[in-house]
Amino acid sequence: MPKRVDHEERRAQIAEALIRVAGRRGLHAVGMRDVAAEAGVSLRLVQYYFETKEKLLFHGLRHLTDRFTARVGARLAAIGPDPGPRATIEALLLASLPVDEESRTFHLLYSSYAILSVTDEALAAQPFIDKPDAAENAVAGLLGQAQAARLADLAVDARTEAISLLAMAATMGTGILVGQRTEESAVAVLRHHLDRIFTAPARPA
Repeated sequence: MPKRVDHEERRAQIAEALIRVAGRRGLHAVGMRDVAAEAGVSLRLVQYYFETKEKLLFHGLRHLTDRFTARVGARLAAIGPDPGPRATIEALLLASLPVDEESRTFHLLYSSYAILSVTDEALAAQPFIDKPDAAENAVAGLLGQAQAARLADLAVDARTEAISLLAMAATMGTGILVGQRTEESAVAVLRHHLDRIFTAPARPA
């Protein structure tokens, strides 16, 4: 009896191959033939599942995002059943810093996708990510919860702080990647700003 093919598993296998090759050579230099060779499958099979390089790249981005979400979840699970707003935000920010092979590949490829989507019409025609404001909304929501529980300064604007924290993490991640900044200094800066936000709430005037 012929073996049944798990199509989602096969798609994940090909996406993982894309991530490995792109992590070594850069996203711009990867072709479907390279990915097929890395995955140990035929070029025709890769084309069957993804049709075009752009569709393969877009699926790879979603796969990267899923892996990042899993990394954040693992950090939170290690903290305990009720990490609270600050620990949750810190886990999200620190998981994005390129400090090991997994996170380095994520930052490198995610940045590459963003740049390619500006100049590649086929990629630009698709949404870069399904919910572009998801991280911003999540951090702003957590800051709002902290303010409601009087764990964070009531005088700060949750949305503005969320945007600032995510932008800082992204910029410092690039700094780590190119050797401009150390992991320790990036973590110290992020925690400095979290300390500023998570202070005794200012009383309304």
